[in-house]
Formats: sequence, C-alpha cells, structure tokens
Amino acid sequence: MTTGALPRDAADPPAASPPPSPTADYLRGYLAKLRGGDMGVLPALLGLVILVTVFSVMRPRFLSAGNFANLFTQGAAVTVIAMGLTFVLVLGEIDLSAGFASGVCAAVAAVLMDSHGAPWYLATAAALLTGAVIGMVIGVLVAKLGIPSFVVTLGGFLAFQGVLLMIVENGKNVPVRDKTILAVANNSMPPWLGIVLAALAVGAWGAAQFARDLGRTRRGLAAPPRAVTAMRVGALAVAVGVGVYALNLERSHNAAQVSLRGVPIVVPVIVVLLAAGTFLLRRTAFGLSLYAVGGNREAARRAGIDVDRVRISAFVICSTLAAVGGIIAASRANSVDPNTGGSNVLLYAVGAAVIGGTSLFGGKGRVLDAVVGGAVVAVIDNGMGLMGYSAGVKYVVTGSVLLLAAGVDALSRKRAEAVGLR
Repeated sequence: MTTGALPRDAADPPAASPPPSPTADYLRGYLAKLRGGDMGVLPALLGLVILVTVFSVMRPRFLSAGNFANLFTQGAAVTVIAMGLTFVLVLGEIDLSAGFASGVCAAVAAVLMDSHGAPWYLATAAALLTGAVIGMVIGVLVAKLGIPSFVVTLGGFLAFQGVLLMIVENGKNVPVRDKTILAVANNSMPPWLGIVLAALAVGAWGAAQFARDLGRTRRGLAAPPRAVTAMRVGALAVAVGVGVYALNLERSHNAAQVSLRGVPIVVPVIVVLLAAGTFLLRRTAFGLSLYAVGGNREAARRAGIDVDRVRISAFVICSTLAAVGGIIAASRANSVDPNTGGSNVLLYAVGAAVIGGTSLFGGKGRVLDAVVGGAVVAVIDNGMGLMGYSAGVKYVVTGSVLLLAAGVDALSRKRAEAVGLR
C-alpha cells in the first residue's frame, strides 16, 4: 500500500511565534497599573503640560527666559516645604504649622545675622536646629501622647505666629544682608557651571537607574527593560538640556550694564534635596518603615517597626525642610517680617504635595510629587498673574486644581481596592 506525500503544511513543523518583546510587556504592565488606579505623578505632569501650553498661547511672554527663571525662584520655598510635608502625608498625618514654622526659623537666622553679627553658616545651622526641635516637639505630642496631628499642628499654626511676632518685635522688618544667603534665591551660576552640573546630574541619575535594574535582575526580581530605562534617561537629558539652554539665555534688558544669565542657584539646592529625600524614602530602612506605617500602622507595629520613632522622625524632617524653605523665602524677599511663612504658603505647600500625587490617605507619595506639584502651583500663580487676574481668581483656580487632585487620588484608591492592588 502506497501512501501519498503529506501536504507541505502538515509535514513542516509549525512556525515559531516571535518571542514577546520585553518593552511591549513592560508597557502593557504599566497600562494595567494605570487602569488599576496607580497613576502616580502622571496626572500632575499632564496638567503641567496643559497649563504651560495654555499660558504660552495666551501670553507668549510666559515662556520668556526671564519669566522661566522667575518660575524657579517664585516656587522654590513652597516646593521645599512641600517636600517636607510629603514625609508626614505618607504617614496619613498633616502638619498645619509648617508655614509659620518656616517663618520662625527664618527669623532666627535673620536676627542672628542682623543683630548679633553671626556668620551665615552659624545662623543657618541655628535655623535648621530650630526646625528640628519644632518637629521633635510636634512628633512627641502626636506619637507619644496620642494627640491628633491636626490639633497639635493647628495649635502650632497659631502659636508660631505669636513666636514670629515676638522675634521680629511685633512687626519689625528684619533685613537680610549676608551675600551668601541673598545669593540663594537671587543669583545665578555661570552658564558653563550649569551645563557641567546638569550633565553630572543626568549622568549620575542614569547610572543609578541602570545599576538598580542590574541589581534587581541579579536577584531574580522584575526590572524595566534596558530600552525603557534608556528612554527615561534620554527624555530627562533632553528636558534638562532645554531647560539649561533657556536659562543660559540673556535675561537682562540692558546686558551692557548687568548680565543675567545662568541657572538660578536655588535650582541645584532643590535638586540636592530631591535626591537626598528620594534616597531616604526609597533606599533606606527608614523609608520602607515610613511607607509601612502609613499603609497600616498596626501591621507595621506587629512587624517589629518602632512606629513612634518613625512618626517623630517624619515630623522632624518636615520642620527641618520647612526651615530650609524659610531661608529661601527670606533670601528672595531680602528680609523677614511677620508675614514670612504666612498667607498662602502652607496652603500652597500642602496643595503642591497633593497635586503632585501624594495621597492624603497615607502610604503613597514621593518627594518628586512635591516638586512637580510645586511647579503646577507656581505656573498657575505666575501665568494668571501675567494674564492680569486677581488674587481671588488665583485662589479659586488653585483650590479647584487641588480638589481635582484629591478627587483623582480618592478614585484611584477605590479603583486599586476594587482590582485587589490594596
């Protein structure tokens, strides 16, 4: 019996399907996270892009080199205070005293320099120590005595106004004359130094990202594909390069007499604080403990975490960074007065952290959130000022954006619980 030849498609082995692309798998996983409610800083970034586009179209002067530099100095103090508030918000707590605490610390430094002739570094150290002590007192009252942070810091909000008035002698304006302190928010680096520091910062960040991915791969953990990490580093390099180029443009109306070029000195200050805060939250046992306590305090306690120490430390960090913000504010204003740290400083700082993506429910937040949220707040304030809107309209818009961010946070949390991510 003869058998006929098998058809070609039956005789040949089935064609092998192409191997899955790691980059495509990663992007699918990222989209799944977004659908599950874990959006991170993405809404704030999209909002920032929309705001910048709208203001640039309606007021072309918004993207001028001079206004671009002004955005950094205008929002620096609020951004730094928001960085500190992130540590407290991750715990699910609040610090309503951070604004006036920054004013008290700035007043301590200003009085020491102006009335007692103290050098800038001793005055700055005294201001930071004052902030740490304030945070320690608040943290002990909250963690050890069990008083709600809202009540403790509301009392601090009221009390520190009085302390500030006493330090500046009931309304006296204390000038800041030290050139080093004044340079923080008013001077710029040489253009070449800005380029060098930008290249070093991007290179260090990129090296850290690739080293992290390599370490995770060696331990058998999931890591982003190298192509994705390379795209992130490339995108950051482009963004930083464009920013440095714009800031290195001449901003003076009469360059023959006074030249205004270069990255403002306050920018590397914020970058250093961002790097230190990110490392502390993401790469240390303290940071992991902070997230654990914010996610579930009782579970963290049963896991052996010293919950009280973590809570106290968070308030110390918050008030210390508030001191840094106060010094930046005093530098920009060239003085300290009873309104330093007051008015809308606290509201903008809390708003910056929440708009950036830090959860009011605790357990989620990054220092980067405060920086992005601070940029959103600064852009709203600056752009609407250029358009001639009143302070009332600015407050309404900023408050609406804050409510929108809080609503997104609440909906994201519900979505995450629905799909089992929490």
